[in-house]
Amino acid sequence: MRLRGLLFTVVAAVLHCSCSSNQDPEGAVEGRKQTLDRIRREGVVRIGYANEAPYAYLDQLSGRVTGEAPEIARVVLKRMGVEKVEGVLTEFGSLIPGLKARRFDIIAAGMYITPARCAQILFSNPTYSVGEAFMVLAGNPLSLHGYEDVAGNPEARLGVVAGTVEREYAKKCGIPDDRILIFPDPMSALAGLRAGRIEAYGGTSLTINDLMSKTTSSDIERANPFSDPIIDANAIRGYGAFGFRLGDEPLVEAFNRELAAFIGTPEHLDLVTPFGFGKEELPGPVTAGDLCGRSARAKSGDAARG
Repeated sequence: MRLRGLLFTVVAAVLHCSCSSNQDPEGAVEGRKQTLDRIRREGVVRIGYANEAPYAYLDQLSGRVTGEAPEIARVVLKRMGVEKVEGVLTEFGSLIPGLKARRFDIIAAGMYITPARCAQILFSNPTYSVGEAFMVLAGNPLSLHGYEDVAGNPEARLGVVAGTVEREYAKKCGIPDDRILIFPDPMSALAGLRAGRIEAYGGTSLTINDLMSKTTSSDIERANPFSDPIIDANAIRGYGAFGFRLGDEPLVEAFNRELAAFIGTPEHLDLVTPFGFGKEELPGPVTAGDLCGRSARAKSGDAARG
């Protein structure tokens, strides 16, 4: 009887561990529930960013993490009772894995809301909307004025940054994988362009504008005119927002309340104008729920979000 009882106890313990592991593979359910309470109690929040101006980057002179997303985050989080923001530098393609691994609490990198990403993380409502652009060599030798031009020219190679939507745009516009080169950041893509590894670098119009503003060289230019990619009969325009872990709905809801009271105000526009954002980049009434789509919300178990 004692042996049978011991065996039952061991089996029950194994089953308990197995079930707990399946329910929460990261073992962080309690931590997720308490994220909002924790950052308010401690007065500190960690934000992940990818050093991509003008969205989020480290100012070398001041040592301050700045850009559109970190500066908005500071205002919104202060209104939520969180005074201190600490930056965690991460490659763009590692932001979502880093968030899931709890290296930081919020992605503040101007990340576009897409259905695929919505299946992995939660998003705030968007803070901006922007189109695309190409950086090319001076004179635009291959006349590349959009993704379709690259797709139609077998000699054209496009550079994109790892983890960004530009790779998805390129593939959906018919550019084969062997003509899409992946770089860790915009400066690496610029170097690849100058080295002749690619014929165009594709990024958001604000990213390209920022790079152009920081160079005095005449060997590169912004492709002009430029046509945004047409996907599923729609001209694509990106909407950027903040990212949160699944399960952090209380934090997202509190963040969205303050965000709604701030976006579009004179204070907001004064804050983001130095980074190249203006009234033209305001997101309008579009919400995260609109952009995630019903299928993605259902897949991520976030049917009430948006």
